[in-house]
Amino acid sequence: MRQIYIHILFLALLLTGVDQLSAQVTFKASAPATVVEGEQFRLSYLLNQEGKDIRLPEISDFNILFGPSISTSFSQRTVNGKTTSENSVTYTYILEAKKTGTFTIPAASIKVNGSNYESNSLQIKVLPPDETPPQEAAPGGQRNEERSAATGNATVSTEDAFIRAIVSKNAPYEQEGFTVTFRLYTTLNVVNFGKIQFPEFEGFMVEEINLPANQQLQMERYNGRNYYTADLRKTLLFPQRSGQISIPRGSLEMVFSVPSGRRVSTFFGTQEVMVDVKKNLVTNPLSINVKPLPANRPPSYANAVGLFNLKSGINATTVKANEAITITLEVSGTGNMKLIRNPEIEFPNNFETYDPTVTNSLNVTTNGLTGIRKIEYMAIPRYEGTYTIPAVEFTYFDPAKNSYETLTMAEQHLQIEKGEQGSGTTGTFVNRQDVKVEQDIRFLKIEEPSYLSATSFFVGSVSYWLWYLIPLLALILLFLINRKQARENANVALMRNRKANKMAIKRLKTANNYLKEEDKEHFYEEVLRAIWGYFSDKLSIPLARLSKNNIEAELSKKGVSESLANQFMEILDSCEFARYAPAESNAEMGQIYNDTMKAIEEMEGKLRKSGKVES
Repeated sequence: MRQIYIHILFLALLLTGVDQLSAQVTFKASAPATVVEGEQFRLSYLLNQEGKDIRLPEISDFNILFGPSISTSFSQRTVNGKTTSENSVTYTYILEAKKTGTFTIPAASIKVNGSNYESNSLQIKVLPPDETPPQEAAPGGQRNEERSAATGNATVSTEDAFIRAIVSKNAPYEQEGFTVTFRLYTTLNVVNFGKIQFPEFEGFMVEEINLPANQQLQMERYNGRNYYTADLRKTLLFPQRSGQISIPRGSLEMVFSVPSGRRVSTFFGTQEVMVDVKKNLVTNPLSINVKPLPANRPPSYANAVGLFNLKSGINATTVKANEAITITLEVSGTGNMKLIRNPEIEFPNNFETYDPTVTNSLNVTTNGLTGIRKIEYMAIPRYEGTYTIPAVEFTYFDPAKNSYETLTMAEQHLQIEKGEQGSGTTGTFVNRQDVKVEQDIRFLKIEEPSYLSATSFFVGSVSYWLWYLIPLLALILLFLINRKQARENANVALMRNRKANKMAIKRLKTANNYLKEEDKEHFYEEVLRAIWGYFSDKLSIPLARLSKNNIEAELSKKGVSESLANQFMEILDSCEFARYAPAESNAEMGQIYNDTMKAIEEMEGKLRKSGKVES
């Protein structure tokens, strides 16, 4: 009998070990999600143990050019005195797509310790080749012009890299959520990002959608060409009014690695020299046609647009007087959850009510805000009796059905029992009701009365006329001040000119903070923004048209010395060079900061002294 128990225990341990071993085996397939017809790509299978007899499925839509290439890796680590090791084997195949379309690669199989394991299946989208070869003319002839003009000077054409602003809905309803995605399209290698200036979303409630920190570039076909794409920003917008709402352009500075047109001889043969080129990319402006909601809005409409559910509850229907009752409404679904108005509950007159408490548990998605809005209403009944709380309606607009939908909380019947005398936190409320109902004499005044003279009248006195005259004079004064401010605010150039020095000093203070943190890139970026912004405001020239040449020309017209103008040009050249140069010392950065502050102060003094600054 004892031997039988031992055999059973041994068998159980063996089966447990086999189950654990089986649970540890992973066999995973990976390949690009998008490829181009006729181009080669890798299909890899990663196994975390040693296996044999790998079998590929039938892959009729792709040519297998090579494989499998087997590579093995081993890693070992020790944590808190415990050493663990991991083995992995990678089987790599080289495939070529035969035709365009979306195809599925079924699961492969392999044997590990006598057992078969299957990988995951893959779906691959095959794009057609570029319609326009990179060396041929692009629409408008801009590409060839730029390439032919780039003798020794590499350029980036608008077809090589650009940014699109993509909306999920072109004609949403008022308060209906939609997304705007700023997506980078490029055929070049991205080296670095520069200044980013996304547009402002006036007329919308804005919720940012978090993007992965390390995005993988995806291939996408656009206008007959295949590009590598990455989403730079994705924003959820809720229009706050109907009609045409414009989203202006945004801009982004980027540095690309592009061929220079020169070749050099190396040990491996001749190679083309690559250079870094900075390019300012501008997004396309958008015009959103926001549709108004239908006019037949029910009285219970809660400013809710989307798809919602309503759940209600009450803590008790039988309580004593002066004990709190809490009614809970939970609105769940997807839509403009933060902008919903709380439904109104009509409590009986003998109930003391409080402002509702709102708790939001929401997530930002591409369709809107998804989650639960919990609303708690607390009321305290002051007298015994039987009461009814009417049904509560919650009406929302469903864009999919193009109609208003109403959800209802059933009416509540409450039984209030007599409470203890003086119980609750507001005993004064109960006592005054008792006096009002049960006594004939109510709240007598015991203070001495005040008397007025029969011969004294307020009408016609000096104070009487001052009450008319003072408000009239104050109204005239406010009108004159407001009219003057309106004229000044209408003069945009004057307002920008007045604030130029203030804005420049503010940006230089930010640059000084980066100087203390030894953040070279942001320091030079803020100094450049301060100088360019200062001249744009002071000279009333838009940033897009501002250049060193027209700055020098305008300063010369205003009587500024050539030496002072050259000092600004030297600071600009130093900052632009230093952003991509090797690291500089803090002393040199501090010198540039001091020179910039001194130059702006001297420029302000020159312009004020010459009387050619707006005032």
